[in-house]
Amino acid sequence: MKHARPITNEMIAGFKADYDADKAARALTAAVTHTPLDKASIDPMQAAKLENSFSVELKTRGVTMQKKSGRCWLFASMNVMREIVAEKCNLEKFELSGNWLAFWDKLEKINFFLESVLDCAELPVADRTLDWVLGGINDGGQWDMMVSIVKKYGIVPATVMPETEQSCNTRDVMRLINTKLRKDAAELRGLVAAGKDAAARKEEMLAELFKALCICFGRPVDCFDFEYTDKDGVYHADRGLTPVSFYEKYIGMELENYVSVINAPTQDKPYGKLYTVKYLGNVVEGSVRYLNLTMEEMKALVVKQLKAGEPVWFGSDCGKFGSRDDGIWDQNSFVYGEILGGLDLTMTKEERLDYRDSAMNHAMVLCGVNLDENGKPNRWKIENSWGEDAGKKGYYIASDAWFDEFVYQAVVNKRFLSEAQREALSGEPVELAPWDPMGSLA
Repeated sequence: MKHARPITNEMIAGFKADYDADKAARALTAAVTHTPLDKASIDPMQAAKLENSFSVELKTRGVTMQKKSGRCWLFASMNVMREIVAEKCNLEKFELSGNWLAFWDKLEKINFFLESVLDCAELPVADRTLDWVLGGINDGGQWDMMVSIVKKYGIVPATVMPETEQSCNTRDVMRLINTKLRKDAAELRGLVAAGKDAAARKEEMLAELFKALCICFGRPVDCFDFEYTDKDGVYHADRGLTPVSFYEKYIGMELENYVSVINAPTQDKPYGKLYTVKYLGNVVEGSVRYLNLTMEEMKALVVKQLKAGEPVWFGSDCGKFGSRDDGIWDQNSFVYGEILGGLDLTMTKEERLDYRDSAMNHAMVLCGVNLDENGKPNRWKIENSWGEDAGKKGYYIASDAWFDEFVYQAVVNKRFLSEAQREALSGEPVELAPWDPMGSLA
């Protein structure tokens, strides 16, 4: 920085004088010294306007808990699918196995990583794309990635492959897996540089990590019996099911009929176009695709699906303007800028995406919406996967204003799309760079 100007003593003296003369700033210092910023900043009267009642509301069967893992996208997916099982089997409560889906997701991501390394074998170590790949794998994912796993491996009830300590607390195991993957990456690149075939060694690497996954999460079953007692006290047993046959018999969602629509109001992503992201995925034979729509189009589709009695998987930035204790997301209920001495924190959605201030980082389920006298949404009911101690017994309310600014993705059945929207799905997707904000994982 040839013309950079340093902070001077004179500047510091002026800053201090301004602070010392500002009585309000000193009072705010006292207020936040022993209080978290989110609690100090919430406006309780504004938050109270988010009524816990909805003109369109779906009954769901309790709140799940992803614990200390980044599996929200899987839990949100299972929370949609389990309602079908519970309805078919007359169950008050039912859960699918997040451990099952996470096991296969991690194995497929390991393979995806190794294949990406081989695809980048000719790139220098300092290359930005290779650097992105070497970031490793994590718990996060996308709806289309769940679809790829379920179509290939099926799914099982939670009782068939229950949680383990490692599936609930993934930090350490993921750190160790990524260390192994980077070691493997160096070896594979060395083999390619030496003109040797790396395919056989890559398969050995997969076998090594499959064993490690079994140790941490348990060995996936080949078949099982589905036994349950329904709400009327009647016992049922369905013997010799495979994970795929269980899915087909008890869930049977035609997953290919669902599409991820996004709202990315940036100049590089015209609306009405189909997008994909380079090196985003888990199953190498699968794909992640998005249809970019205006927010009004997205919300109209979501409302149609809710009115049809079907919950909606969606992705958002849950780190913005939320209260875990109050169970709300609403930027108008927080006065962060005022608490910090009058900072202007206003940005457009486009600016937040372009300048890396926001991106999708959490998936949940929309299970209700309140429509005003004009039929427009003004608040949304959300089923989360943080357990019943968070929010309103696990459920949250989001204002429509927050939905506009911090919701980026929703999964809807194609039957609700317009003819033009369906036609757009048949086009060839535009490939975005790996580091594009729309490549973020929930």
